[in-house]
Amino acid sequence: MPNPSASSAPSADQTAPDYDFTEQVGHLLRRAYQRHVAIFQQTIPDSQLTAAQFVVLCAVRDRQPCSLNEVVRATAIDQATVRGIIERLKARKLVAVSHDPNDRRKVVVTVTPGGLALIDETVPFAKQISEQTFGGLNPAERVAVTYLLRKMSEIDEGNGGA
Repeated sequence: MPNPSASSAPSADQTAPDYDFTEQVGHLLRRAYQRHVAIFQQTIPDSQLTAAQFVVLCAVRDRQPCSLNEVVRATAIDQATVRGIIERLKARKLVAVSHDPNDRRKVVVTVTPGGLALIDETVPFAKQISEQTFGGLNPAERVAVTYLLRKMSEIDEGNGGA
């Protein structure tokens, strides 16, 4: 009879030697994202603007006025982080925050004229950043990477968020 208190985890000497974390999709995605963020920070003229803040600004611009929940859904950034980003953008007067007149609990966000101007100034750099992130990939590889990343990011959405 097996010992119920025995651990089912393999011991160090039983671990599969063929597992190389540097070849795993999560690690590679994180490395690619880190590279992209580094390129963003080096290229963007506004040193106070982060990649996440820029994405939030664009999401609000495209949906304004919108709720925090709409920003979370659009950007795939968790609610606590979005709240912090919105507060930093608000402090810079790039977004305005108010309460929905029909539901005072609901926070509504809009982009200010200053925020719109910053987006307009930043978009050409953002396009350049995307080009640098793609690096030496040929046009077919760029289409393939974009297609596959989009497909991977939609997998959970098709399963009801599971």
